[in-house]
Amino acid sequence: MFVRPFYLSDYASITSLFSEVLSEACYEETMEAFAKQLSLDPDLVLVSIVGDEIAGIIIGTIDQRNQGYYYRIAVATAYQRRGIGKALINGLKQKFIQRKVSKILVTVDVHNEPILPVYEAVGYTDNNFSRSFRHLRIVSGR
Repeated sequence: MFVRPFYLSDYASITSLFSEVLSEACYEETMEAFAKQLSLDPDLVLVSIVGDEIAGIIIGTIDQRNQGYYYRIAVATAYQRRGIGKALINGLKQKFIQRKVSKILVTVDVHNEPILPVYEAVGYTDNNFSRSFRHLRIVSGR
């Protein structure tokens, strides 16, 4: 298993993965945000590869205050509970560190509340969780 940047050729596999693991409402929100992030800063979209398959994806963003946000993470059902989510989180964390963000936060909404223990397992705490009462969104930062 390794983590690498998103390639355009990954698009069909990613949309399939999202439809497999996300609810319909979450899928719609995520696809919109995914497209926006790809147009703004595709370097903050990472995928995990197992063999020749995409096993997971993480989408991040950086806001106008230079704060890095984990927006959405998804791991294919067949690959869950194998450390892929943690590897994706750590891979994106390295991107945030390289960009010298002022703070790293985990965006939290009803869709990703159940996976907060994965973030906690790699060291994030409630102080790192940014809860939103609106739909999560990708921001045009830098």
